[in-house]
Amino acid sequence: MKALVLAGGSGTRLRPFSHTMAKQLVPVANKPVLRHVLEAVRDAGVTDVGVIVGSRGAEIRQAIGDGDGLGLDLTFIPQEAPLGLAHCVVAASEFLAGESFMMYLGDNIIVDGLAGFVREFQGSGADAQILLSKVPDPEHYGIAEVDAQGRIIGLVEKPARPKSDLAVVGLYLFGPAIHTAVRSIQPSRRGELEITDAVQWLIERGGAVRSHLLRGYWKDTGRVDDVLECNRAFLEGIAPAMLGKVDADTEVIGRVSIGRDVTVQGSRLVGPLIIGDGSTVVDSHVGPFTSIGAGCHIEGASMDYSILMESVTVRGIRGLHGSVIGRQSTLSPPASALRTSRIVTGDHSHLQIFQH
Repeated sequence: MKALVLAGGSGTRLRPFSHTMAKQLVPVANKPVLRHVLEAVRDAGVTDVGVIVGSRGAEIRQAIGDGDGLGLDLTFIPQEAPLGLAHCVVAASEFLAGESFMMYLGDNIIVDGLAGFVREFQGSGADAQILLSKVPDPEHYGIAEVDAQGRIIGLVEKPARPKSDLAVVGLYLFGPAIHTAVRSIQPSRRGELEITDAVQWLIERGGAVRSHLLRGYWKDTGRVDDVLECNRAFLEGIAPAMLGKVDADTEVIGRVSIGRDVTVQGSRLVGPLIIGDGSTVVDSHVGPFTSIGAGCHIEGASMDYSILMESVTVRGIRGLHGSVIGRQSTLSPPASALRTSRIVTGDHSHLQIFQH
């Protein structure tokens, strides 16, 4: 089986970060979302992977490489415009060669692994198997209607009156029949070839379309709050590591991962948290569910439940919570009293925080 990972979207909901970086490269637990996706595909036993890329294809190639470091054989496949998920299958037709494949949206996080899902499909003889998850707000998702045997009998994209609370997660397994389906449907009102229409085409022609209910963690990292929540979920399972230098005046509590060439002095670290290679933490309190990227400098600061990307400087700022700080940003106060702040910045920013 091959895999098709979709990494061509523009990420308008993740602005300002998506102005200057591909949304699939936003870090979660100090690792790009796309890398988490590719590792999950590999761990499911699939190593021949096509990656659909758009206008930021060169950036994604540079960040991910040729796949050797991941144990994958990667093929990058350009899509000239975001013309729909089913169009991605058409664009990848030469790579897929009419075979069965996994399709995984490159901005979705599934924490608990995919191997069982893949094994179930391979032994089923189904034309498609679609991962579903119960959601409280089904009107915002593609929704599946399922019969008593777990067969999908209908799919609707963001229905005003949903017939179920089963959302289509961004992971699909397809047999060869999908290649005919994607060439048989017409563009939707959005001008895109919808994968839900292709699956519905299979259903209406008697195809076997099965469902698999996901009971573990899943999140579409389309918004800043989603990225923070994914960061929390991954840090829950982080392994402690102490590769840097931590002085005797520093208190370390819980699961903390400290990278190479990290220096920590006179601070309090409360896990789960991760500190990337080459960072410095001085006279600071770093609380749980925080990811500090490589090359950061934290001094006289306090923070929790936040993400600092690479080469961020935070000096003299206390009470950061639920914040995402873009690459090479600097946060520092004027000469005034300090108070709690919530910051979401783009890359190369410099902020002075006025607190009273």
